[in-house]
Amino acid sequence: MSGVDVGKIKEQVVQHSELIEQAVAEVRKVLVGQDQMVSRLLIALLTGGHVLLEGVPGLAKTTAIKALAGAMHCKFNRIQFTPDLLPADLIGTLIYNPREGAFTTKKGPIFANLILADEINRAPSKVQSALLEAMQEHQVTIGDQTYPLEEPFLVMATQNPIEQEGTYPLPEAQVDRFMLKVVVTYPSKAEERKVVDNILEDVRREVKPVIEPAHLLAMRKTVGAIYMDDKVKEYVIEIVSATRRPAEHKLADLKPLIEYGASPRATINLCLAARANAFLARRGYVTPQDVKEIAFDVLRHRVILTYEAEAEEMTPENVVKKVLDTIPVP
Repeated sequence: MSGVDVGKIKEQVVQHSELIEQAVAEVRKVLVGQDQMVSRLLIALLTGGHVLLEGVPGLAKTTAIKALAGAMHCKFNRIQFTPDLLPADLIGTLIYNPREGAFTTKKGPIFANLILADEINRAPSKVQSALLEAMQEHQVTIGDQTYPLEEPFLVMATQNPIEQEGTYPLPEAQVDRFMLKVVVTYPSKAEERKVVDNILEDVRREVKPVIEPAHLLAMRKTVGAIYMDDKVKEYVIEIVSATRRPAEHKLADLKPLIEYGASPRATINLCLAARANAFLARRGYVTPQDVKEIAFDVLRHRVILTYEAEAEEMTPENVVKKVLDTIPVP
């Protein structure tokens, strides 16, 4: 750990943790359970990565994102994706003013700090593609003018499973822009009972903003300083490499099942997300366990399977699990 003061980094992490706990307490006013979803949303906030939540309707995906946005002093826009949505409805357009004989720019709802792209796969791919520049470059082009988006800028999207009626699969280039894809599952019976009690008793709590944009940017700086050993970096590279060239990693049986492995963006995102995971655990350094905990959410949407894999009912999660079980932990 030459030149890295892990103790000092940990002090900064602990200082910021109080604010994170306050934000989680605010979210908990309206959200019951779903701890993993909340932690993944926080990881996205702390790294500036976009997040995609997938689950059947009614699992509080939208509620969670709105609550987290409510816990922050920043501009939040919710965009409901529908089959008739147009790219201009998202990013804005040029409007002709006949009196002045000139075009003026009308900015769309994408100009906010936090964007909730609700049911993103209900809109056709031309609309989804309109998000690409905003998500990658943090800027939007309207006509011949390019407008930067104000930091922090984050897209949090929800989607229903592809098998559902009226959904369009997201293009691979779009999916790869999402740092994390989180699969949201049903609550436990105890959690569901609490949800029912809250509704029947008409419990309504207001979420108060506790995090300023400046606080969030300071937290991101601390996350960027968290120590990651070379051995852990190599571990991440080995995991991602195994999804591309499984035969070189004693995983020859996976070769006919993988059409495309994870991109270099996956390697970068796995390192960043592991740092944020260490931050949430109040540590100043990354462990291989941080990598393992976040690997499914970073890789599940980036490992594209063959028809043969689908015929054998293999899922990307099965492939990632096999990789994690095989690659030696440093």
